[in-house]
This record gives sequence, structure tokens and C-alpha cells, in this order.
Amino acid sequence: MDLNDANLQTLTEFLRKTLDPDPSVRRPAEKFLESVEGNQNYPILLLSLLEKSQDNVIRVCAAVTFKNYIKRNWRIVEDEPNKISDPDRTTIKANIVNLMLSSPEQIQKQLSDAISIIGREDFPQKWPDLLTEMVNRFQSGDFHIINGVLRTAHSLFKRYRHEFKSNELWMEIKLVLDTFAQPLTELFKATIELCQTHATDINALKVLFSSLTLISKLFYSLNFQDLPEFFEDNMETWMTNFHNLLTLDNKLLQTDDEEEAGLLELLKSQICDNAALYAQKYDEEFQPYLPRFVTAIWNLLVSTGQEVKYDLLVSNAIQFLASVCERPHYKHLFEDQNTLTSICEKVIVPNMEFRSADEEAFEDNSEEYIRRDLEGSDIDTRRRAACDLVRGLCKFFEGPVTAIFSGYVNSMLAEYAKNPGVNWKHKDAAIYLVTSLASKAQTQKHGITQANELVNLTEFFVNHILTDLKSPNVNEFPVLKADAIKYVMIFRSQLPKEQLLQAVPLLIAHLQAESTVEHTYAAHALERLFTMRGPNNSTLITAAEMAPFTEQLLNNLFKALALPGSSENEYIMKAIMRSFSLLQEGIVRYIPTLIGQLTHKLLLVSKNPSKPHFNHYLFESLCLSIRITCKADPNTVSSFEEALFPVFTEILQNDVQEFVPYVFQVMSLLLEIHSNSIPSSYMALFPHLLQPVLWERTGNIPPLVRLLQAYLEKGGPTIASSAADKIPGLLGVFQKLIASKANDHQGFYLLNSIIEHMPPESITQYRKQIFILLFQRLQSSKTTKFIKSFLVFINLYCVKYGAIALQEIFDTIQPKMFGMVLEKIVIPEVQKVSGTVEKKICAVGITKVLTECPAMMDTEYTKLWTPLLQALIGLFELPEDDSIPDDEHFIDIEDTPGYQTAFSQLAFAGKKEHDPIGEAVGNPKILLAQSLHKLSTACPGRVPSMLSTSLNAEALQFLQGYLQAATVQLV
Repeated sequence: MDLNDANLQTLTEFLRKTLDPDPSVRRPAEKFLESVEGNQNYPILLLSLLEKSQDNVIRVCAAVTFKNYIKRNWRIVEDEPNKISDPDRTTIKANIVNLMLSSPEQIQKQLSDAISIIGREDFPQKWPDLLTEMVNRFQSGDFHIINGVLRTAHSLFKRYRHEFKSNELWMEIKLVLDTFAQPLTELFKATIELCQTHATDINALKVLFSSLTLISKLFYSLNFQDLPEFFEDNMETWMTNFHNLLTLDNKLLQTDDEEEAGLLELLKSQICDNAALYAQKYDEEFQPYLPRFVTAIWNLLVSTGQEVKYDLLVSNAIQFLASVCERPHYKHLFEDQNTLTSICEKVIVPNMEFRSADEEAFEDNSEEYIRRDLEGSDIDTRRRAACDLVRGLCKFFEGPVTAIFSGYVNSMLAEYAKNPGVNWKHKDAAIYLVTSLASKAQTQKHGITQANELVNLTEFFVNHILTDLKSPNVNEFPVLKADAIKYVMIFRSQLPKEQLLQAVPLLIAHLQAESTVEHTYAAHALERLFTMRGPNNSTLITAAEMAPFTEQLLNNLFKALALPGSSENEYIMKAIMRSFSLLQEGIVRYIPTLIGQLTHKLLLVSKNPSKPHFNHYLFESLCLSIRITCKADPNTVSSFEEALFPVFTEILQNDVQEFVPYVFQVMSLLLEIHSNSIPSSYMALFPHLLQPVLWERTGNIPPLVRLLQAYLEKGGPTIASSAADKIPGLLGVFQKLIASKANDHQGFYLLNSIIEHMPPESITQYRKQIFILLFQRLQSSKTTKFIKSFLVFINLYCVKYGAIALQEIFDTIQPKMFGMVLEKIVIPEVQKVSGTVEKKICAVGITKVLTECPAMMDTEYTKLWTPLLQALIGLFELPEDDSIPDDEHFIDIEDTPGYQTAFSQLAFAGKKEHDPIGEAVGNPKILLAQSLHKLSTACPGRVPSMLSTSLNAEALQFLQGYLQAATVQLV
């Protein structure tokens, strides 16, 4: 694509169409852009547009498109085509910083993100001058430019907060500190001076304070991994200024908005974070500064109002106290009973109250409320912070704190009892307090695992929680109902089973509540209860105990999906999946009606998939319906196909990328249930499965391979007779997969199925080519994973076609090749093979080579006979060799390039491990003994002499054991 006006014009038109709300205009435009993004100059054209276009909408659109293009394609993935040419990469890196700094803020943000994506891959090795180029801009004095640099540096360095320690990371951080720490400190001091100079100029202050916030964020990232020497030497400068900023109050910067945090709040929140980091990690060095920060933050907390805009500030300030109070060093600061009472009264209790803003979120923004409350993304809520502070204080002062709060809890419950209609918020706060007091340790899987002995959870449940759950009107006091359900859910491991069983029908009733939060919590609580383990690894609540409620449970769950706001509620769908899994054959009689509802839901969500978790559980539920029903009666498989195939066809025709891998998995499950033939409806689809475009997407590969394996297993002969022209296509897929380090094992799965299930004559003409391809890959890149798969394949080939056939095919490719493979690959590497079935295949294959291949007995291959036997006995007796060369450790961990849907394995579409040898060989050790006996009968005297001369004593001893177990002798 040349850089000319015509191309810029075309690109502008297509970008405009991608903003069109009509999918028939938008989709083709998106497809067009996707089809040209591999062309040279494409990203340069986008950058030209965002720089020069007269239309602001197009500029922003070009910036977003550019950033997403970089996100998808910048990383170079082994075995994948490199979509961005080297000249384009160089041009982008040479111009992007300038362009970013001279663009308006909206575009600046997109380009800043793009720089950090490129930086993550190329900085520092392939982009050494990035930092110096950025630091030089600090001198410009223009804060639009300086903030652009700071914003980019923040997105570049914030990964230091969660990267694992490694030498490479240290080297990079050291390089950054050497170039960046000094100029950042100078800029910090200069900006603070400018704040004093411009103390009365509101516009200047806004820019300067956003700079200070960014500088404070950078301070956090650069200090996160370890305390750098530079910052230790300059701690006085940083901490004194941080402390002054915390206590600063500039009337000009106060905002009237009650919701949105202002610049002052954002800056102070970040400083609280920085102080907490030092208090937690570098307490010795930070000790001189700590008392004044505790005082400043305490004063901040006592004087800050309840408005939403202060939430982040208050929660970070409380988190600071929480991190300080659980360090033994600082215990003395909190020991005084008055201090504890004061903290409880002035900080904890006020911040546990359910505010009108929380009530609004509960009613109108339930999704966000649930995310914060259930999934713990409420790190920045006051309640969560207050709860953490209670836990922190309980570490050293559990007795006094519990005593102080018990008083509060009792008085709150007494207030509620006086007038429930008006005072219900008091009970809500009481439940929250009890929860935070009682929970010491919590896991996603088990809820609260360790509780405060001083709180009687069962008694509280009976007296205060059960009453709300039992109230006949599920829509009255929804917040308290949600609290009660959540109590059951988080203390499920602490409450006795009979109370949980008592709660189950009550929770089922709450699925009908109008409040989204309430019925979502009910579904989530049931799902969690159904996963609890009882004695002997079964579920705590059994299908039999659920039998009386089954109909009500399924009815209410499916009705809940029809409630406003819950049509794609992932918690309800997960509860449906878990109920199916628990009830097993208990659901068979309901499936004919439910499958229609599930299929209808699938059709609706496939039009615009937006909730990945919901969709995943929907497919899981479909798999469970199929498995459970067909287990009871395999003939019902055809009724599932009738229900599902029309929707599947539509998904495949419209290429709904997120759903295609799921469809293949469900189809595999259905096809595997068929007895031993392939229905014509599947054969019609077979050619389409070999289309290269399907195999381009990483997420499709595992499910497609499994589906092709099902085709081969159920209909190898059918394919050979009616679709023989498709065999080259099938082998083409194998060839593509085998070339990739990430997917070569999938290629072997396919190849092994071809060898096992296709009639031998149908693939005779291709066999030699298959082996040649494998050797080419062995020469170009020999990885442990490839070797393991290769060993299983050649042994399966030997089991299927015989040892002579294996030896001959190697030796026709190149004379003496068979001996080289045994010597260089089989004997030294077979110890690495893992997996019961894989080891069995190798054992049976090697046994055949030892005892059914004449060339092993009377040619130059004979010298390999004993080492091969020794290797086989090693495979039986020695521990598996799981060592992996250092440079290979990360090969399989592959980030799927770009935004392709990664493969999501459906747990309930699981495939049973298939043993191609099956019952024919029960114990491979006995087979070895019997086969050696047979060989020694055919050539008496040879076998014992070969054993006695060169097999080591320990191996010989094991072999004697096999012979005795098989009751045979060698002659």
C-alpha cells in the first residue's frame, strides 16, 4: 500500500464505516481493514491520518485502530507470520513519541498505550533510545508534553508492580533508574515550586496536580520491586514533599461534584499508597517518617466527608493504617484502649455504613455492585478497607477489638428491632461487622476457612440470618436478604450441614426475587454449596437430598434468566451447570423441555456474544445435558443433534469466532456417542473442517483436532471409501501443525488417529512422506515435547503395522536409518515419555522391535538389542525423566496473538483417555517376558547369551521377575 492520497481517502471511508451502528455496513468494513493490515505501510497510513486528517472523529478512530493493530500484531510469535514489516517497525518507533507528544489528549492517550505495548516487547534491547528521548522532553517546560511523557512512562513501568523477580527485570529497572530517577526527582521538586508560584491560578494548578499524581504513580512503580539506592538517598526530599502534599488544602482545587474524585483526592490517594508500600516493605528505612504519616492520614480520615468522591482516598488511607497495624514494629502505636476505641468509632463504623450511593448501585447498577461485593474488585470501597483494618487490628488485639465491636453490633441490632422499616441499614452494618470480625482467612473455593473463636456464627445465623431467609415476601428488604444469602455463602464451611440443608429450599425461593443482586446471590450461594466436599470425596449435599427440590430448583433457575437484567447472568448459568452436574440422572426427565430453552438462549447470545463466562457455562450445561441423557439412553443423541445443529450451522456460517471452538467440542461429544458409523450430516461438514482459514486461529486447533479424531475413530473406512480425495487435506493439516512448536503435539494426536483408524491401504502412498516431514522437523528444531510425541508415534506404528514394517520404512528413506533412530532417539530418550497409555504404547512397540524384527538379531543392528532392552526395563522401573532443557521451559506457554479467542476447554465435554492397545495387552511386562520366551524358542541359546554379556545386573534382576510372573523361561 503506497503512501498516497487515494489510499488515505479509501482508509478514511472504511474507518468511517466501522463507526456505523448498522452491522451490514460495519462488519464488511472491519473485515476489509483486517484483510489489509498485513500490507506494508498500513500502520504508517493510519499514523498519517491521525496526524493530518481534518476530521477529528477520523483522527480518534485512526488512533484507536492503530493501538489495537499494535496490540494484535507487534509481538513476534514463533511459527506465526510477522504481520508488521521491519521498515514499518522502524518508522513507527522513530516517529511515535513525537507524534504522541504533539497530539491532543484524546489521541495522546491512545498513542501512549501503543508505545507501552511496543515498549513491553522492544524496550530496552530493541529500543534503547526511548527513555533518553522521553527524559529530554522534561526540559521543554510545556506540561502538555511533560504529562504525555509521564503518562507513557507510567504505562511502561506499571508492569514492575506485578512482574516476577528475575535478573532481566533487575537489569531493566536499573537501566530505567539510571536514566530516569534523577530527572524525575528534579521534575518533582520543580513542579512543587511551580504550584506555590501559581497557587492562585486554577488552570495552571490543574495541569500541575495531574503531573504530581503521575509522578507519584511512577514513584510507586519504581519502588515496588525493591528499595532503589537512589530513592533511599533522596528519601528526605520525597517523603517531606509527600507529607506536605497530604496536609495541603487548596480551596481552588475542591470540586462541587459529589461523585467524581478531584485532582487533590487522586494525588492524596496515591501518596497514601506510596506510604503504605514503604511501611510494608521498607519499614526500617521508613521508620523516622512513619509517625508523621500516621498522624497526617489519621487527621485526613477524621476530617473527610462521606461523599463518593472521597472513596478512593478514604479506602487507601484506611489500607495504610491496616498495613501499619499488623506489623510487629508498630504495634505500640495502637496498644492503648482509647486509641482502639477511637479507631473503631471514628474510622471503622462510619465507613461500614450502607450509604445512599450504595443503595443506588444496588438497585440501578447491580452488575457493578455484584462485581465489587462478590468478586472482591471492591478494593477501592470504604467497606472493604474498613473490613481489612478490622482484620489487621485483630492480629494483635483480637480480644479488645471483638469486645468493642460486640457492643456496636448489639446496639445496631437493637435499633433495627425498634423499627425495621426505617432502621434496616443498622442491621446491614451489623451483619457486615460480624462478617469482618469473624473472617480470618478466606478462599474462593471454600469461603471463610478460619474464623474468630470469639464470634458464635451458628447462633448469629439462627437468631438473625434465618429470619430474613424465611420471610415469606422475598422482595421485602432486598439488601438484608442479599446480606443473609451472602452470610450463608461465605460461612458455608463453618455452618453445620443441617443448617445448610435448611437454607437450600429458602435459597431456591429467593431465585424469584425481583432484585437482581438478590437472585444473583441466591444462584451463586447454591452453586457454591453444591461444590462443597463431604466425607470420602463426594459432594457434601447429595443428589438424593436434593431430590425433593429438583423441579423447583430447575424451574426457578430458568425463570430467573427471564427476569429483567439477568438474561445473560453468568451466576445463574453457572448454577444451572452445577445443578445438572450434581443431580445427574435426576435431570433426565426435564431435559426435553430444558434443552429447547438452552438452545433458544444460545441462538440469542450468538447474535452478539458479550458475556464470555455466561457463554462458557451455557455450553457446559449443554454438554452435561447430552452426557447425562445419552448415558441413560444413547439413542437420544439424534434428538440433541436435531435441536442443536440448526444453531450450530448458523454459528459456523456467520463465523462467530468466540463460539466456533465450543461448537467443535460439543460436536465431538455427540459424534463420540454414536456407535460405529458417521451419520451423513457429519460427513457433509467434513470437507469444511479442513479449510486452512479455520486452522489459522489458535483457539480452534485443540477442538478441531479432537473433532477430526472423532471422525477417524467412528468412520475411518467411510472416509477412505467416500472421501479419499480429502486424505491429502487431512495430512496437510498434520503438516501445518507439526511445523509449530506450540501445536506439534496436536499434529501427533491427529497422525496417531490416522494410523490407528484408517484402513492401511488408504494411506500406504503417504507413509514415506509422513516420516520425511517428521525427520525434517527433528533436524530443524528438536524439542523434548516433539521427541516424546515422536516416540509414541513410531511405537504405535510398530504396534499397528509390525516391527518389520517400521524398520523397512526407515531404511527406505536412508540406509541404516533405523539403527540411527534407535541409537540416537529411542534408547536415550524413551525415559522421558510420560502418561500411562503413552508408556504402554512405547513398551509394546519396543517389545515388538526386540522380538519380531529379524534385522535386530543378525545384522549390524544386533549391537543395539541389549541397550534397547535395557532402555525398556528403565521405562518400566526408573522414575520418569522430566528434565527439560532450560531454553525450552517456556515453549508451550504461548500468548495467543492479538484478540483471537483463546481455546476454552469445556470441562464437561471432557474426552476419556483412549488406549489404542486396550485389553489386548494387560501388563506390558508380562508381554515382554512372553515375547522373549517365544524369541528364545525360535533361536535357542541366543537370547540368554546376549543378556549375560551386556545387560546390567539390576536390569537382569527385574527381567527375571517378569519371567517368573509370566511363568516362562528363556532357552
